[in-house]
Amino acid sequence: MRRVDWRDLYASNRAVIERAHEAAGLSTPHTTIAAGRTRRTLVHTPAGGDPGTPRPLVCMLHGCTQDAATFAAATRMNDAADRHGFIVVYPQQERRENAQRCWNWFDARHQARGAGEPASIAAVVRDLVGTTTPWAVDPDRVFVAGLSAGGAMAAVMAAAYPDLFAGVAVHSGLAYRSAGSVRAAFGAMARGAREVGEIARPVPSIVIHGSDDRTVAPVNGEQVLAQSMAAEGLDPARPTSTTRGRVPGGHAFARSRWLDARGALRHERLAVEGMGHAWSGGLPGGSYTDPRGPDATAAIWSFFAEVGQPLARAALTC
Repeated sequence: MRRVDWRDLYASNRAVIERAHEAAGLSTPHTTIAAGRTRRTLVHTPAGGDPGTPRPLVCMLHGCTQDAATFAAATRMNDAADRHGFIVVYPQQERRENAQRCWNWFDARHQARGAGEPASIAAVVRDLVGTTTPWAVDPDRVFVAGLSAGGAMAAVMAAAYPDLFAGVAVHSGLAYRSAGSVRAAFGAMARGAREVGEIARPVPSIVIHGSDDRTVAPVNGEQVLAQSMAAEGLDPARPTSTTRGRVPGGHAFARSRWLDARGALRHERLAVEGMGHAWSGGLPGGSYTDPRGPDATAAIWSFFAEVGQPLARAALTC
């Protein structure tokens, strides 16, 4: 089978993606200066509803070679935001920070609270949480998600700012502090990390990964879950429930969920058989998408909506 060059695929479908940009209704460009960085973002507010009602917020971190607009189009998260009434913010990595626009999740300077890229992303989110125009944000329902390098940075954000995020989604990404250099990053991506950092206060997590991912080995998704569970006494090998299914004409998948002693959802894994390094169920022809998989965007929002419920949040903080 000929190896797919995702850059060529993206270029050939540029017109489709540009139309998706327009249909998605990307709204206000936003700029935040923090930790010595100017962070450009795109913010999407939901269609309809009362702007004065506090809304959930989802922070979406793109993968390498992507930008905020292509990631929004590829995931179709804005469509979900319009259906369910939440706000989406897309921070953008710049080429001056990384030539491939990767988040520098593997660099110790960008793995801690209050410094580097995590500080600038947190500042973007806090800017939006702290304003009431044009929409109010519910500070108890703020979430972070990402793909690939963005997934790895989402894991960093959850570890560094557990007080800011009520849940994290890591799609085709890596665990917190699974690498401390470029060389170690490539090793972890290929084979999994030799060791990962410890998490002081775990955040509810959903992990999505394809079994045929040749860019970030699926073992990394398992390490993301194990890292969080180690801090709260849950067993990755013993999910509370597992269901299986198949997308018509597409990939089979297994969905596992872990509940705590109170019955509150803590973690979820969506393992997609035969899928490579791509956003599951994304825009056909989009940047790093596989429309044959289950809808990752729907799964992520469903998870966030459940762990963000007041009773679930109360159980987590008792």
